[in-house]
Amino acid sequence: MTPLFKKFLGMNWLLVLNIAALIVFGVYAIFNASAYKDEADLALKWRDQIRWVMIGLPFFFAASLLDYKWVRWACVPMYIAGIGGLVAVLAFGVEIGGNKAWIKVGGMMVQPSQFAIMSGILILGVIFGELPRMIPVFRRPWLRIMAAGMVAGIPAMMVIKEDLGSGLVWGPVFLSMMLVGSIPFRYMITMLLGVASVVPLVYVFALKPYQQARINSTWYMATNQLDKVDLQNEGWVAKHLQIAVSTGGLEGKGPESKKVPDQASIHRTFFPHESINDFIFGVIAEEFGFRGSVLLLSGMALLLLQSVFVAFCARDQLGRLIVVGVVAMFFVHTFQNAGMNLVMLPVIGLPMPFISYGGTFVVVTLFLMGMVQSVWVHRNISAVKKKRSVNGSRDDDDED
Repeated sequence: MTPLFKKFLGMNWLLVLNIAALIVFGVYAIFNASAYKDEADLALKWRDQIRWVMIGLPFFFAASLLDYKWVRWACVPMYIAGIGGLVAVLAFGVEIGGNKAWIKVGGMMVQPSQFAIMSGILILGVIFGELPRMIPVFRRPWLRIMAAGMVAGIPAMMVIKEDLGSGLVWGPVFLSMMLVGSIPFRYMITMLLGVASVVPLVYVFALKPYQQARINSTWYMATNQLDKVDLQNEGWVAKHLQIAVSTGGLEGKGPESKKVPDQASIHRTFFPHESINDFIFGVIAEEFGFRGSVLLLSGMALLLLQSVFVAFCARDQLGRLIVVGVVAMFFVHTFQNAGMNLVMLPVIGLPMPFISYGGTFVVVTLFLMGMVQSVWVHRNISAVKKKRSVNGSRDDDDED
């Protein structure tokens, strides 16, 4: 049996099945949200999603079977490439849905911010986990925080004005990895206070007027101050999301609202394009009801819990940090996507992992889950090498 095949058999297959179930559920949800539409480009989006999954699977298995230690030398070039992609967006990016976050490459729309967060997780893992051993001066916590802060802050500030959701993801990822990265708690408190003091400045100076209006309208609707919300403008999306989720009930309206033919499908009527990505949770709540929503969130919770277990089993700090970064990213995406569809959080563009339609995001999430698998597959390598070393020493003693 070859070592590569042994690694393949040693993968966490419960985690693989969890991922596969979420992908199948997502494709089915996209099919229900788009297959009955008249526009040809929307009606076949579920097929495009399958193609992107097929593209992402080689990255998933390659990342799973290769020892994740390669990120020590590859993370910097990957990060520089990610920053280059963000610069390209600023120079000649394409605007979709009010966000200038894409570039056209070979006829395909690519979102560089997703590659930036992927490479950012890897380089932050190296900074907090490997840099103190590689360069002794970085044993000082404040130096690691400064280096990591620059790594996370530069791309976050580059995208936050045009792509608020992708910019906000960096904060929880950074704080989670700092918490696990052996940084004293007093530095964490200082960092949180600093972030809290910057938030009002970001709101006033970095956000566009429509982004501020969305945040305000969500707050007013959540606190039942409807007289302060213009439901025909900034509150229009939140109002219809609220109707879609509330009319789904326990069992939902069924595909194409077949269970209640006298009621129009909210997402098909008002969100023809957004229903397959940012508002996919609203589609599930409307068509599959409370049961479908709970099933989806349970699947995501199981995925995150399994990943946390992998982090506990990691053989070193680098592996543990990579997994924590991935878990933080997935949690933020899931929490924000569900929260904005339930009108509990502002409407910003963050897709649901493995559920929402999106080419770049599908490939990136599969690659990152491959990194989690790699941490699991290679968790015992150090122990095996140590055992072999001890056995070799004993053999030498016997020969003497």
